[in-house]
Amino acid sequence: MSTFANSLKAEIARIARKELKDELAALRKLSSFHRSEIAALKRDVKALSQQLRRQEREMTASVRPVELVPTAPKTKKTFDATKLAEYRAYLGVTQAQIAKLLQASSLSVYKWESGKVQPRAAQLERIHAVLKLGKRTALRELEQLAH
Repeated sequence: MSTFANSLKAEIARIARKELKDELAALRKLSSFHRSEIAALKRDVKALSQQLRRQEREMTASVRPVELVPTAPKTKKTFDATKLAEYRAYLGVTQAQIAKLLQASSLSVYKWESGKVQPRAAQLERIHAVLKLGKRTALRELEQLAH
C-alpha cells in the first residue's frame, strides 16, 4: 500500500505543478509588465520635475526687483504720506499690491499712508523709484510679481 500511496502522492504533486505552471507564467508576465510600467512612470516624473525646476529658475531670473534710480548723495528725499495714498488710488491697487511693488509688508504701507510711521532710507528710495513709474509700467511690474 505504501507504494500505491507514494505513487498517488507523486502524481498529485505532478498535476498540481503542471496546473500552477501556467498560472505562474501569467503572473510573471503581468509582474514584468507592471515593473516596466513603473519604470516608465518614474522616468516621466523625473523629466517633469526637471522641467518644473528649469521653469522655476527661468521665472526667478525674469522677476527682477524694482531698480533704484541713482540720486545725488546731497539731495535729501522727503516722504509725503498723501502722495503715496494718491498714487495707490491712481493705480487702483490695494495696499497689499503696492506693498509687493515696494518690497514691503502691507502693514508697513498702511502705517506709512496713515502717517504713523516714516519709512527708512532704503525704503524711501524704493518709494520714490516706484512713484516715478507710469501706470502701465507699475501694473506690468505687479503682474510679473504675481506670476
